[in-house]
Amino acid sequence: MRFIEGGAFAMGSERFYPEEAPVRQVRVDSFWIDETPVTNRQFAEFVDATGYHSFAEIAPDPKDYPGMPQEMARAGSLLFQRTAMPVDLGDFSQWWHFSFGTDWRHPHGPDSNLDELWDHPVVHMVFQDAQAYAKWAGKALPTEAEWEFAARGGLDGADYAWGDELAPGGAMFANYWQGMFPYSNLLEDGYERTSPVRSYAPNGYGLYDMIGNVWEWTTDWFAQPRVERKAKGSCCIPSNPRGGTRRESLDPAMPHAPIARKVLKGGSHLCAPSYCQRYRPAARHPQAVDSSTSHIGFRCIIREPER
Repeated sequence: MRFIEGGAFAMGSERFYPEEAPVRQVRVDSFWIDETPVTNRQFAEFVDATGYHSFAEIAPDPKDYPGMPQEMARAGSLLFQRTAMPVDLGDFSQWWHFSFGTDWRHPHGPDSNLDELWDHPVVHMVFQDAQAYAKWAGKALPTEAEWEFAARGGLDGADYAWGDELAPGGAMFANYWQGMFPYSNLLEDGYERTSPVRSYAPNGYGLYDMIGNVWEWTTDWFAQPRVERKAKGSCCIPSNPRGGTRRESLDPAMPHAPIARKVLKGGSHLCAPSYCQRYRPAARHPQAVDSSTSHIGFRCIIREPER
């Protein structure tokens, strides 16, 4: 883990997606954070010690999902599959498919394994899986503000964790998609899917893979950012801000499926300049707490005790 000295920073961005705005000054306390996302090797140690079964390894109960076809009541997870040609980018079902038997042990499909992936980030993690590991490890999941502060590596206001240019001089600083998503991946970063942790240079705080590779869970409910207003004349800025409420996190476009959503940060190997420019510290994405995919993992923190 790395120690992050608390401080103030400009959270958010007004140059990319509306859910990142407005830019607001906030402050976070000091904390320790994992150098890398939790790996398959580390998660396996947790499972061996506890006998834990991840969400994707357990068949869903149709009672919890009214209207779900009975044939879908089997364990599995969402798996990315590259398309053969250009498709409608408004229809994610073109590249996301529910794959029975796919889980953290079988990340690329039911017939895959972890033989070459022990040092890759664990994936197919829902929020409760990340929480369970963090509790076992004596740690916690970061808030969105803590995560973003750490990801910036001391570069306050920069678009990326390494500056304001995505690939300066053609150099690759993260695992993301180069080419036309979701059918043409040029592999300029060397990887089709996840990459081993520490494959790219760390940020200014010595942290690896804060950008790209896998999305990471935070503990905040997703909501539009708000600017906390202090009393007139106050010299202080908000400390340790939190997200919205559980109710606010529900997707208004899906009233028939009131499933709460948490904030994901960091982007993944599927983020592309042509589709999803979320390989940035300010980027954020709402994710249903019970949805696992082949590009979602997590890392943990330890907060400094109050004095």
